[in-house]
Amino acid sequence: MDSYLTIEQQTELRQIAQAIVENGKGILAADESTGTIGKRLAGISVENTEDNRRDYRELLFTLSKDSEIGNSLGGCILFEETLFQNASDGTPMVKLLQDQGIIPGIKVDKGLAPLYGTDDETVTQGLDGLADRCKKYKEAGAQFAKWRAVLKIGENRPSELAIQENAVTLARYASICQSQGLVPIVEPEILCDGTHTLIQCKKVTERVLSATYKACVDHNVYLEGSLLKPNMVTPGMQCTERATPEEIGAATVIALQRSVPPAVVGVTFLSGGQSEEDATRNLNAINQYQDPGRKPWKLSFSYGRALQASVLKAWQGKKENVPAAQVELKKRAFANHQAALGQYAGDVTGASGSDSLFVPNHQY
Repeated sequence: MDSYLTIEQQTELRQIAQAIVENGKGILAADESTGTIGKRLAGISVENTEDNRRDYRELLFTLSKDSEIGNSLGGCILFEETLFQNASDGTPMVKLLQDQGIIPGIKVDKGLAPLYGTDDETVTQGLDGLADRCKKYKEAGAQFAKWRAVLKIGENRPSELAIQENAVTLARYASICQSQGLVPIVEPEILCDGTHTLIQCKKVTERVLSATYKACVDHNVYLEGSLLKPNMVTPGMQCTERATPEEIGAATVIALQRSVPPAVVGVTFLSGGQSEEDATRNLNAINQYQDPGRKPWKLSFSYGRALQASVLKAWQGKKENVPAAQVELKKRAFANHQAALGQYAGDVTGASGSDSLFVPNHQY
């Protein structure tokens, strides 16, 4: 059997995946957990309350129609609270996104758990009850989902056990999501913490992605109705041997060529603690890398911190600053839209453009 999905299910999944990344569009990752968004709000001295979280997400979703934000963003990942939340005027948050032409998505994992028998490695939890949750999310308007696995580079890391456990878990998540009509974003993130070199990151990325897609094939995941959210291939944050955007672009594309099936619709990179500007420049270099005929996927973005840092700095929790904060989002989203087309000229500045967004051992 080629697929356990009907032709109609396959068609719906494929069309959703294609719409998210068409014409240089990417994804706004606004799926921070209550604890994580609290840390972001604390950075601008704003209390972590439901009203403040609502006000901030509402800011992100209510740009004016002439902002054309829907030309830069094809999707937005939400935390469960936001998926079922209404804006201050009673409009469902999901409808605010739909009115902008942005497809709503949902974070479905339940966070990291220790993988015992390893050196501080983890596996992601949340498979129990996932099908029922996905059915509920689909009914609420979500069209795609995200599940984050985390791997680390270091002495004897990642272990083969961690690679295989996370690959199988991602594949099981993906097949469950597709059974309920949600396009799965497969996210095997290799953390940028450490002193590893560009070449070491490239080798590990190839191992991890190869194992992930072997598991996806074993679990009959419909690849044409899925997206990948990987790390870019970069040196570790503590590595003294830095790399240019061109070197990062070449290493990243080669790693993908060696491990990601061409059936996958799009690759929406995570920013992984890079500054806003670095994340945009590196995405641009990935798309400018010349190897004709060997980049069969859309190469785009799924950024959280690298789309929101300047927004938060401009907002400061003040209603009168909302227009300025929305301008920051529009600028950064458009810059990454240009980068997804390989056309970014480096002419977009933001309130946090070059600030490091690195968080050690980052968790959502």
